[in-house]
Amino acid sequence: MISKAELSRRANISTITITRIEKGMPCRMETKRKILLALGYSLKEKNKVFED
Repeated sequence: MISKAELSRRANISTITITRIEKGMPCRMETKRKILLALGYSLKEKNKVFED
């Protein structure tokens, strides 16, 4: 596990965006891609992080 601040830095997105996603709000595919890659997952492993 990493902090929101670290994930935000690695993915180059705001911590506010991460908080919104955690609350179930939608986000763009590009944002999901950035998060997956920042966490070290491949795009094929998106179901490990995102439900849809």
